[in-house]
Amino acid sequence: MKKQLGLGLSVLALAAAITACGGTTGTTPTSSAPASSAPSSAAPTSAAPSSPAAAAAELKTAASSAGQIVVDGKGMSVYFFTKDVKDSGTSACAGACVAMWPAVTTASATPSVDGVTGTIGTITTADGKKQLTINGLPVYYFANDKAPGDILGQGFSGVWYLVSPTGEMIKGAAMGY
Repeated sequence: MKKQLGLGLSVLALAAAITACGGTTGTTPTSSAPASSAPSSAAPTSAAPSSPAAAAAELKTAASSAGQIVVDGKGMSVYFFTKDVKDSGTSACAGACVAMWPAVTTASATPSVDGVTGTIGTITTADGKKQLTINGLPVYYFANDKAPGDILGQGFSGVWYLVSPTGEMIKGAAMGY
C-alpha cells in the first residue's frame, strides 16, 4: 500500500510539472544529472570511469529498450525537447521545466564523444554554462531517471524524446511515463 501511495504521489508531482514543461521560451537550463539511484529500466553498453578527471567521453552511445541511444559519460540518458528550435542558440525549457529537465552541460569548448555521429556543439545558458547540443538542438536529462540506463522520460507529454547516435529524435519507442 505504501508503495502504491508513493507512486501515486510521484505521478501527481509529474502531472503538476507537465504544464511547466510545456515550452515557454527562454534560456535558463542550469543543472546536471541527478545523483540518486534506483532500479534501471535498461543497461548502458559500457561503464564510464567515475573520476571527473578521467578522459572519458562526455556523450556516448548505449543499448536500451528503445534501441541505441545517446547517454552522458556516466550512462544517463539524454533527451530532446520538441519545443526547441534547431540552431536558435537558446533553450525553450525555462522556469519549473528546468527542475524536471536539467540541461546537459559541459566545461569543454570541444566536448568529447564516443559513437555519437550527430554534430556536437554548445549554447550558453542564462547563467553562463555551456549546454550541449546535438544537430543544433539542446539536450537534457530527465529528473526521474535515477540510474544509468533509465529512459523514463521517453515520450513524456508527447514533447520529450531520446536521442539517437545520429542526432535524431527517437519517437517510435515506448513511453517511459
